[in-house]
Amino acid sequence: MAHILPHGASKSLLTPHELLDWYELSRRDLPWRNPEVTPWQILVSEFMLQQTPVSRVVPIWLDWVARWPTPSATAAAGPGEIVRAWGKLGYPRRAKRLHECATVIARDHDDVVPDDVEVLLTLPGIGAYTARAVACFAYQQAVPVVDTNVRRVVARVVHGRADAASAATVRDHADVAALLPDDDSAHRFSAALMELGATVCTARSPRCGLCPLSVCQWRQAGFPPADGPARKPQGYAGTDRQVRGRLMDVLRANELPVTRAQLDVAWTTDVVQRDRALDSLLADGLVTKTSDGRFALLGEEG
Repeated sequence: MAHILPHGASKSLLTPHELLDWYELSRRDLPWRNPEVTPWQILVSEFMLQQTPVSRVVPIWLDWVARWPTPSATAAAGPGEIVRAWGKLGYPRRAKRLHECATVIARDHDDVVPDDVEVLLTLPGIGAYTARAVACFAYQQAVPVVDTNVRRVVARVVHGRADAASAATVRDHADVAALLPDDDSAHRFSAALMELGATVCTARSPRCGLCPLSVCQWRQAGFPPADGPARKPQGYAGTDRQVRGRLMDVLRANELPVTRAQLDVAWTTDVVQRDRALDSLLADGLVTKTSDGRFALLGEEG
């Protein structure tokens, strides 16, 4: 069973300056990393990046923050307009929750994103990772930011395992907290750790020859394979998620409510699955049914 190493022992395995020097030279030029970007715009990027590749997020994020640069501007937009602008990012409930989050920040926090993790956790759509990511990247706080990439790097470098456990635990936060430098570079170290996992210490084809770290327990152990069966990649084709996406495409493409017949042609393969997907969109509050039996995005039924 993996254990949490003492603070000093963890740092001896992952030397901050090696990682930070590499990050300064090799980090991707992502627009939300620009110094003029606001905490709100960083929060938007974190909502969009959940389970979504960076390449798909960049163009939509750029358009989004140009259109709605503040929480109050976002809150003033209609929820249907927000969901439509979300486009093909997937998981459109995130757009609805982002709109709710903007409304609370504009109303209760004077249009300023809170800098306290516990306060951030009270906002709609913000969980443990996002709260710490905003505190770290927007406010440069020394808090552990733990995503899938970070957990994989720590599992390999510190614990000598091919991969992390399937779900994040309190131990993961303790491990990362023990690695943070005791100076004002902690927030950059967190970004660098995440970048290493995203671009070098990847899940399927790690590029160990490019790794800047001189010590890695997994490498020194001869790259032992992961315990148990390999994780199957999450499918999309033929799933309810795909059907929901097809239905949302029809609604986003029409400014006015659409008929059931217009929705039906979006997925003819499985009628029961199509009905189930539509019911779930209605239950999630992303779609509403008008008094005359048509369907529209939330807030656009009039």
